[in-house]
This record gives sequence, structure tokens and C-alpha cells, in this order.
Amino acid sequence: MKRSCNGKDIIVSIPIFLLLVFLALLVLVPVIWMTFSAFKTEREILSWPPTFIPKTYTVENFIDVQNRIPIMRYIINSIIYAGGTTALALIVNSMAGYAYAFYEFKGKTGFFLMTLATMMVPFQVIMVPLFLVVFKMGMYDSYWGLIIPRVAVAGSIFMMRAAFSGIPKELAEASRIDGLSEMGIFWKIMLPQVKSAVITLGILSVNGSWNDLLWPMIITSKTEMRTLANGLALFVGQNTIEYGAAFAGAFLSLIPMFVLYIVGQKYFVEGMASTGLKG
Repeated sequence: MKRSCNGKDIIVSIPIFLLLVFLALLVLVPVIWMTFSAFKTEREILSWPPTFIPKTYTVENFIDVQNRIPIMRYIINSIIYAGGTTALALIVNSMAGYAYAFYEFKGKTGFFLMTLATMMVPFQVIMVPLFLVVFKMGMYDSYWGLIIPRVAVAGSIFMMRAAFSGIPKELAEASRIDGLSEMGIFWKIMLPQVKSAVITLGILSVNGSWNDLLWPMIITSKTEMRTLANGLALFVGQNTIEYGAAFAGAFLSLIPMFVLYIVGQKYFVEGMASTGLKG
């Protein structure tokens, strides 16, 4: 039965609504300020008192970025890195989560706990051994060296296991009786059932890879192999920061992620909610 809203409920919800709006603005203000600053002159960015809205708009910062670094090459590298990592991550992590949710095998609990334990290990602890493995395998300064070590993620496996755990196992049994193979059950029956979780995983993977600075910096040395995040880091030095160019590059880097989130927002929210409620 639908519960009607009375005056008391509305009065109680107003402070909560205002608080949420205030918190949202706290998050958005730096992003909006960065966007406006991308169209300011360097002098105005450094002026005091600072200005929020530019007095005069200019696109010189974007021209400077294009002239100073091969930004299109870096964008292509970021697309290959983020796209390749996400494509493989969706397959590997979904299969692993499905196996942990639907199959019984010796040592299952132990393996799953060890998988979760890797979430406690900071990347800085394993980056040197990981670099040595990639280097010895001859994948240094290559797209495979960038992509493969970032595919399997314990948090993504846990999320997909939680999503698959909400599906009745009888559905898989009925599919086997109908003669469907195990791969057929996974691809045709199970994966469509967790579409929201898959899209959520894709958004998180693309975002993480697109904004990744440390790993591409470690595993690549050639200028033509740099990602966009690495290229923009050139504008931030130890003794000087080129604010205009840095803000313009950051704005360009933000646009694809903003569009991706807007397109997948519905599934992202639904996927995060569903995987958080299932065990």
C-alpha cells in the first residue's frame, strides 16, 4: 500500500534535503572552480583575491596544452589502457565472482578469503615485484604490460560474487537440465541477470584506469606510451606549476568520465545498492 506524505514528513525531510544539497555543493565547487579556471588567464588564476567566474574568457590554455604535449597520442593511450583493462576485467572478475557464488570446490572458502586479503595490501607494497615480473616477461613499455596486471581486482570479484549470490541456484540447474553448457549458462542466463553490477564494474574500472598515474609512470618510459594522466603531470613541477595548462588538461580529462557516468548513472546506483545488500 502506498504511504501518503503528510505535513510532518515534509517538515522532517526539508533539513535532510538541505544538508544533502550542501554536501553535494561541497563536492562540486572544486570541480566547477577548476572548469572556470581552465578558461582564465594565468595572471587571473594567481590573482588575489581569487575570482570564481572569469573576468575574461580565453582558450589560450587549451592551445598551450595542444602545443606543449602530444595530447591526442596520450588520449589514445588512455583509451587503449582503460578500454583494454575494462574489457578483460569484466570477463575475468565476472567469471571469478560467478565461480565463488555458484560452484562448490575444495578450498573455496580459503581461496576466497585469500582473495579478499589482497585488498589489505597497498599497491605501493607490490609495485616493485610487479614491475620486475612485467619486465622479465618482456612487456615493459607495452600496452600488455599496462593492462594485464590491472585486470584481476579483489574488490571487483567480491562485488560480482555478491551480485551473483542473489540469483537462485535453481535457475542454473534448470538450464543444465535443458542441455545448456556451463559457458552458455554463464553468458546467456546469469550475466544478463546482473547487468547493473556489470555496468557498475565497467564504470569503476574505466574511471580507475583513466585516472591512474602511478602504474603507467612505472611501466612506461617512452614519450609515445604515456597516458593522459602522465602527460598532464608534466605541467606540475617541483618548483613551478603551470596552472592554466594543468586546469585545461584536467578539464579535458574530466569530460569522458562525466559523460560515462551520466550515461550509466541509473545502472551505477542500482548496481552499487544491489551488490551492497547481498552477501
